[in-house]
Amino acid sequence: MNLPVHQSSSNALAAGAPRSLAAGAPRSLAAGALSHGDNSLPSPPGESVSWQTAMKRAIRTAGELQRYVGLREDDLPSGCEAFPTFVPLELARRIRPGDPDDPILRQVLPVSQEMAPAAGFVSDPVGDLPALAAQGILHKYDGRALIITTGACAVHCRYCFRREFPYSDAGSRALSWQPSLQYLTEHEDITEVLLSGGDPLTLQDDALFGLIGEIESIHHVQRLRIHTRLPIAIPQRITPPLVERLRDSRLTVWTVIHSNHPAELDEAVFAATDRLIDGGIPVLNQSVLLAGVNDDAETLESLSRRLIDHRIQPYYLHQLDQVRGASHFWVPPDMGIRLIEHLRSVLPGYAVPTFVAEHKGQPSKTPLTRQSLDSIRETARP
Repeated sequence: MNLPVHQSSSNALAAGAPRSLAAGAPRSLAAGALSHGDNSLPSPPGESVSWQTAMKRAIRTAGELQRYVGLREDDLPSGCEAFPTFVPLELARRIRPGDPDDPILRQVLPVSQEMAPAAGFVSDPVGDLPALAAQGILHKYDGRALIITTGACAVHCRYCFRREFPYSDAGSRALSWQPSLQYLTEHEDITEVLLSGGDPLTLQDDALFGLIGEIESIHHVQRLRIHTRLPIAIPQRITPPLVERLRDSRLTVWTVIHSNHPAELDEAVFAATDRLIDGGIPVLNQSVLLAGVNDDAETLESLSRRLIDHRIQPYYLHQLDQVRGASHFWVPPDMGIRLIEHLRSVLPGYAVPTFVAEHKGQPSKTPLTRQSLDSIRETARP
């Protein structure tokens, strides 16, 4: 089977930059950006800093990021930053210096391609807004509901499907969780609650623990799932008090992390996931299939092997959600299917993620196989 091996594509990245964006873009949690007048940024110190400090000192402009990784600002022309740059130093230090094609850099640096219109790429590709059942809560699937806990993230991924989500309107603040909690209380068929955002682990412990306590008080809720990129972006967020609180919950707690490339995974990341797993909290990983990042057999195989060697189960490989500004990341689903078939030929079954797409209005994620793709195409014919 002839499958792609990752190659440089600097022209594709250099073509790039973010389009103008609605007011609902994810926000960084803390103020206190580094001086934008500096010509350099400090490397992370040898000793760990608090996760809150890591948020405060994050890189906040494309120019800062380019200087930090040793690129001239004209190497990768960027446009407006209505969806702003936000990259913690803990993640930025894993970027290869001087390499415009680095797979982490491609995920976080705004490029001018984001401004190019693309048919089918829209502001709400997965139908979040129609699924808002009450302020701050999405109810798409039977038995499960998702709370938009915050608009803050530890890193702004350029392919984010909620990059235009109106967080302020959705009530993603602690004072606005009551409608979500009331909705959960009134719907006894909901047995699993997902915490998402933004990223729920950008909440301070008192707010996060308070929300978990409110959910625990709803008798019919049995499971809690936390979707987070913090263990990847700022591993020190996984503190002993956090692990202890999750371990002691009456709910069955799962964490779902998000890593797309093995270069994101270092010893600090695995120390964080080890703390969760050793505390009895299972860790799953989901990835997005991204052009120029992980659309090759070698990268996906390496990612899965690294994950299972550290007790993390590959869960989903997502077909890119067609959000406006991310069309340059698109990989045809046929290629994704071929890549998954390759993984099945070289990995144990538990190490192969399920390749899925999310379609508006559907009762579940759609597994993508040759058969399902043929069926979708047949249905779409006039």
